[in-house]
Amino acid sequence: MTNWIIDQSHSQVGFEVKHMMVSKVKGDFGSYTADINATDLTDLTTAQISFSFDVASINTRSEDRDNHLRSADFFDVEKYPKITFQSTNIEKSGDDYKVTGDLTIKDVTKPVTFEVEYGGKGKNPWGVEVYGFEAQAKINREEFGLTWNAALETGGVLVGKDIKIKVELEVNPAA
Repeated sequence: MTNWIIDQSHSQVGFEVKHMMVSKVKGDFGSYTADINATDLTDLTTAQISFSFDVASINTRSEDRDNHLRSADFFDVEKYPKITFQSTNIEKSGDDYKVTGDLTIKDVTKPVTFEVEYGGKGKNPWGVEVYGFEAQAKINREEFGLTWNAALETGGVLVGKDIKIKVELEVNPAA
């Protein structure tokens, strides 16, 4: 098996959630790691995949909101500094995959399936083989203990329950 590393300058871990029932807030985690071990990334079914997101690196382009997300109302980064994912099953369908695994947020672990699209492979200008993938999953944040909300005068709530997690990766073999 080969250990593959993320090219962080060509990758992103992001999310989006409904805001005030009418728009979306998007954000990302600036600090994350992954361990991807596979015989061949053209067939992800051979892979073992794990991720870790540094929750303190959350960025929604609003310092006040980011600080609130880091607080005990949401992620409580002092107590729970990481979000982790460990694959448990990978199924292939054409060039796409369903990667199921254990997602842990605030010490709550639940199975989550990411829909993964294989972007292809190529060689970078230095002759190193690179692979691209896009993955997306949807979770109910309340199932992971992220329950803070505020009712709106017009009805509805400030923060939606469903979170879309989006991962765009470019990986290459570890040196």
